[in-house]
Formats: sequence, C-alpha cells, structure tokens
Amino acid sequence: MSDISPTPRRTPGNAVDTVNQGDDMTLPRLGFIGIGLMGDPMTRRLLDAGFEVDVWNRSRRKTRGVEAAGAGVADSIKELVDKVDVLMLCLANTDAVEEVVFGDEGIVVNGRANQRLIDFSSSDPQATREFAKRLEKHCGMSWIDAPVSGGVAGAEDGSLAIMCGGDPADIQAVRPLFEPLAARVTHMGPVGSGQITKVCNQMIVGCNALVIAEMTALAEASGVDARRLPESLAGGFADSRPFQLLAPRMAARDFDNPAWHLRTLLKDLDMAQVQSQRAVSATPMSALAAQLMRAHAARGYADKDPATLIESYVRLDQSFE
Repeated sequence: MSDISPTPRRTPGNAVDTVNQGDDMTLPRLGFIGIGLMGDPMTRRLLDAGFEVDVWNRSRRKTRGVEAAGAGVADSIKELVDKVDVLMLCLANTDAVEEVVFGDEGIVVNGRANQRLIDFSSSDPQATREFAKRLEKHCGMSWIDAPVSGGVAGAEDGSLAIMCGGDPADIQAVRPLFEPLAARVTHMGPVGSGQITKVCNQMIVGCNALVIAEMTALAEASGVDARRLPESLAGGFADSRPFQLLAPRMAARDFDNPAWHLRTLLKDLDMAQVQSQRAVSATPMSALAAQLMRAHAARGYADKDPATLIESYVRLDQSFE
C-alpha cells in the first residue's frame, strides 16, 4: 500500500486523486454509512488518521460514539453526499446496500461524477456489478467493492484484510484511505471480484466454525478438557484465527457480547450457494454448513455468537446436568 504521512494537512476541494506524500497533501472528505459492529471502529480509525469523516446511520443513536470521537453526523443521505468526496458503506446485506444507494432519497439521487463509492459490506457479487453500472449511468460515480475480513478485532486495530473489485485507477486512488484500516489490500479484478473473494473466505470460515464445534464437543464427550485445545493445537496444521477465537468461547460457553452474529455468516454461506449455481461449480461442504447453521438459527440463535454452534452438538443428558 502507499505510504502516507501520519500527520497530513488538509486543503479544500474534491481531491480523491491528489492524495500524495508530503506537506501539501490533500485528503478527501469521507462519508461513512453504517455505524455498526464494524463501521464504528473503522470510522474511529479514519478519524485518528486525520481524515474528516461525516456519518449517517438509520438509527441516530448508534452514531453517538463516533460523534464524540470527532465525526460529523448528517441528518440525511443527501446532506452527507453533498459534503463528501468518497462514500463508504458497511451495511448488513445486499438489500440494505440497494436501499441506501438507490432508494428515493439515496446516494444515486445526489451523487456526482467526481465522487467514489467504496462498499465494505458483504454483498451479492452479481448484484454488486449491476449496482455499479446503475450508479455510474445515473450520476457518474464509480464503485469499488471492498469487503473485509478480520472481524471487530481487526477493525479496531487496523489489521483487516480488504479484497477489492474495481477499476485499477480507482483502486490506486483510494489505497491511502485503506491504510488506517487494513494490514493487506488486494485488488482481485473488476467490480464484483472482491465480493466473490469474500464469499470464498466465508466458505472456509463457515465450515471451520462447524468443525470447531464438532471437535470441541467430541473432546468434552471423551473426557478431555476442551479449554486446553487452543493451546495444544496452536501452531499446528489445525490452527487458525477462527479456531483461536471460537474454541475458547465454545469450551467456556462464553456467548455474551458477540463480536459477530450467526445470521451474518449464514447469509454469506447462502450467497456462496447462489454463486455456485451461477458458476456451475459444486460446493457441497458449504451447502451442508449452511443447512446446519439454518437449523441452529431456527432454534433462536440467529442473533447469537457463532460460538453457540457448540450447543448443537451437546448430548441431551449433558444439557440437563
């Protein structure tokens, strides 16, 4: 990624393409929509890096923390779009992205050709490509899909992995904006390529989460202290970041304050199935993972931590001890 000064000086104007090193650097003004589990810490990191950030969120209450940290809060999407050079989205799903961009008072109504949109959401790849074409046709704004991996912890410490789809010139122009957020940024191809890459990422994460639950339950049923599994397997072929995050919570039955939700992971696995049909590429493991998670969600766990998957494997006689 490009190297930028940690204490930049702002000059006015729409200058997305003039972010350079040196004392005369111009920084674009940023607009962030979606102040949730990920959007809140990402906005804070952008503010800490010296960017001016204005935000809009459907629930105004969720903006209080970033407002206290220095963000401006817009009363409408129109007000936000009018103020900023680059718009950033971090929303729950494809439908939410479409509503914010193409709704009656959405971004498309007020967007300009010298602006860019960066979508950090995990959205359907084909819909993303269609959205990008519609947005450029109606107002000239370019679209970069930039879904992230690394969870809330990665958003808080700036170690996210960002997988991008878009025009090479657009990606290059916004790379300095990613610096406070990510340890790694990879341009995967044209618009939609970032979303396909995120789908692939979530296929691994989803299947991994289920097998971690299986093995934790097996260890417990066999008389092994499952709390020691993360330590004993650390550094081996079975180790992974999801394992180190999920296994301790599963073993301790620590489900409070979830850093992510089962419904989000299920949504991504469902997108993997849709994409597999488009590409005529078999994904039987991910399909099974989606069905197991759907059954778990139907038992009231949709808004819970994926660590609760362990509950699907506990024997009935154990649950009443």
